Amino acid sequence: MESCRKLLVLLQFLAATLIAGVTAKPVTFFNDFRVTWADSHVKQEGPVVHLILDQSSGCGFASKNKYLFGRVSMKLKLVSGDSAGTVTAFYMNSDTDAVRDELDFEFLGNRSGQPYTVQTNVYANGKGDREQRVNLWFDPSADFHVYTILWNHCHILFSVDEVPIRVYKNNQARGVAFPNHQPMGVFSTLWEADDWATRGGLEKINWSKAPFSAYYKDFDIEGCLAGPSSAACAANSGNWWEGAAYCQLSTEQARMYRWVRLNHLIYDYCGDKSRYPVPPPECQAGI
Repeated sequence: MESCRKLLVLLQFLAATLIAGVTAKPVTFFNDFRVTWADSHVKQEGPVVHLILDQSSGCGFASKNKYLFGRVSMKLKLVSGDSAGTVTAFYMNSDTDAVRDELDFEFLGNRSGQPYTVQTNVYANGKGDREQRVNLWFDPSADFHVYTILWNHCHILFSVDEVPIRVYKNNQARGVAFPNHQPMGVFSTLWEADDWATRGGLEKINWSKAPFSAYYKDFDIEGCLAGPSSAACAANSGNWWEGAAYCQLSTEQARMYRWVRLNHLIYDYCGDKSRYPVPPPECQAGI
């Protein structure tokens, strides 16, 4: 059964590479990305991209292209030691101001010895405030780990080392906005946010530990390139990420997802009665 599934995935991928507008070539940093902020703080060291935060500046980069659905992943090694007050972000963004769509990984720094927290968020048609936070079950500053966003017409799936940590389903039928018409670029930043990032802003950044460094490698984007026509990006386009196997969690993925939710989830906006006395509709739908 597993060998059949792998063959199906391979055939879907090969078909997708023949469809106009679908990326299939290897992704490299300086061919496919541009520095957006403080290029003196972004360095390439062989296959690794090094982001630096100090008292003078943070920094960031973005993809040169935008995509409408697909799968994006990067390997990151986060700020080590006392990283309280720092935020390393990897996200997709439509860059359309008030009506933006955005899919966020935000890694919130810690005091030495405390767990690293990853915050995810989903913006659709300008509406966000859908934060969830998970304490990572390993030290993400000791080595590289894979962080992935899968975005299709069914749902948005955030994964860490192929372990699902968040599923945001398409509930447009219930009146919940879903990002499905604005192409998004791929972004990353390293910046100071000690007014909120660590224990709600109680832990301030210790500049004596600067400069702070985060590292990236093995960029992978397989998505539908934005263009004048969106036909190649439709749900029935034949792109592999729209296949039935990617519209729901496998049995093993569902098991790992339950494990994360039971053991590592520390905040879910759906359960925050102070913010939402009446749960948002997507929460009532069991998201």
